[in-house]
Amino acid sequence: MANEQAIQQELQEKFPYFGEKITISSERRIWAEVASSNFFEAFDYIVKKMNFSMLCLIIGLDSGDNLEFIYNLSRYDGTMLNLKTFVPKTNPVHKTVTADYFPGAELYERELVDCFGARIEGLPEGNRYPLPDTWPEGQYPLRKDWTPDMLDKQPEGK
Repeated sequence: MANEQAIQQELQEKFPYFGEKITISSERRIWAEVASSNFFEAFDYIVKKMNFSMLCLIIGLDSGDNLEFIYNLSRYDGTMLNLKTFVPKTNPVHKTVTADYFPGAELYERELVDCFGARIEGLPEGNRYPLPDTWPEGQYPLRKDWTPDMLDKQPEGK
């Protein structure tokens, strides 16, 4: 696990705000948590300087008062780093990674918009995903406070 510990140490030295928020879960598996205000500084370094050049997945979660976004990044040696950040549900705004990093992230980010109600700044206009165009606006089915009966309570014309 020397490789994982070296990555952990490099991130903690470069970005003291990581502190104890980096864990090694197993060989070639690292988890790191960063505030949304520091996300892009750390993300840029991880992608460009540490060679985590493959975005495998973006996962959205509802943790109550916040939405969590987990960016699953990988290197060619098979090491995976999961970078987690939070945005408040009352203002779930996050910038896109499509423009400067991973154009293929568009579908993942559209899923955050459609299913969680996130606002992804800089995401180009496009089709909804994965929900159909007829899905009611303001209904986010992967939020914990959403229930199917909410679809029946839509105002007329929605």
